[in-house]
Amino acid sequence: QVQLVESGGGLVQPGGSLRLSCAASGRTYSNYGMGWFRQAPGKEREFVAGIRWSSASTYYSDFVKGRFVISRDNAKNTVYLQMNSLKPEDTAVYYCNFVAGTVQVSGVWGQGTQVTVSS
Repeated sequence: QVQLVESGGGLVQPGGSLRLSCAASGRTYSNYGMGWFRQAPGKEREFVAGIRWSSASTYYSDFVKGRFVISRDNAKNTVYLQMNSLKPEDTAVYYCNFVAGTVQVSGVWGQGTQVTVSS
């Protein structure tokens, strides 16, 4: 079974930056990319960004384009999310998972990491 461990969240002021990390272990889906999702209180979990494992091409939801950058380290089975120009509406618990497009492949989720953007 896959294990996903997210880290790097915290409290940051509007306009600030954070870098999230997600380490995958156990069963890893080598033919799939990895992505980040987020869930704000009272809202559905939504796709944020993805990176294809073979080509490393990236894609983003419109609400983070130009502000967030996803990257990965294949050797460490780790994916990162550099978040810049953070806004209060980015406040959410952030999760990672293996993805096919914008849909998670594994039904297993990690504990997530809380990001709070507030002055």
